[in-house]
Amino acid sequence: MLHEADDFLAECDALAEVLARLSPADWARPTLFKEWTANDVMVHLHYWNEAADLSLTDDAAFVTFYEEMAADVKAKGRRAAENARVTARGPELLALWRDYARNMAARWRTLDPKKRVKWAGPDMSVRSSMTARQMETWAHGLAVFDLLGVARAETDRLRNIVVLGVNTYPWTFKVRGLTPPDPMPRLTLTAPSGALWSFGPEDAGATINGSALDFCYVVTQTRNHGDTALRIDGPAAEQWMTQAQCFAGPPETPPAKGARRCAGVP
Repeated sequence: MLHEADDFLAECDALAEVLARLSPADWARPTLFKEWTANDVMVHLHYWNEAADLSLTDDAAFVTFYEEMAADVKAKGRRAAENARVTARGPELLALWRDYARNMAARWRTLDPKKRVKWAGPDMSVRSSMTARQMETWAHGLAVFDLLGVARAETDRLRNIVVLGVNTYPWTFKVRGLTPPDPMPRLTLTAPSGALWSFGPEDAGATINGSALDFCYVVTQTRNHGDTALRIDGPAAEQWMTQAQCFAGPPETPPAKGARRCAGVP
């Protein structure tokens, strides 16, 4: 049983509830994420949900798909390339994405969590792939919550994203051609429930302390670490939090301090 599929579905349901409030004008309003609209966000999420399904069933077809998509992105830009492939918009797009996500969660729930699948970066397990779908939904969905000035009700399913952030500690550096500092900093994070989650060696010279939510903001690049209450001590911790990236693809630059925020919040 892959419980991450249930967490993915819960994340989708939380986002769908907010999306249902959007007016036609809201769907076309730019968010603070690279000026993507809600339509752009949902095209992206649906498109890559379909890609994850393809990686599960046909390795060769996924490699071909990714090579063709990469060429399109280079020629047209990501938004234009994805929007050309998913043409639904507004409520029609919401229904398409929601129904597909529900069916996807039901199918993935019974898979072997250790099965390996292709992806845009290194191959990963089915468990990591489904966690990545939850992470993408949570991270890109935040742009919509921010647009409407709505604070999301967080739960301990954030732990999946925390674990993904921890597991991609080496990736953050390697994707930039750097050697990951060893050992990884010690993390002590407070969950939404109040539980304490710890990762990394207890005797690590560098430490990161604070809320699991703030850590997730930073590793998904939805907030600058300077806009969080994380306590970051030591060069390795500072270097990690300055460029953390828990998602695949080329190296991305985190948002500048103050660039991402919830509407109505100074």
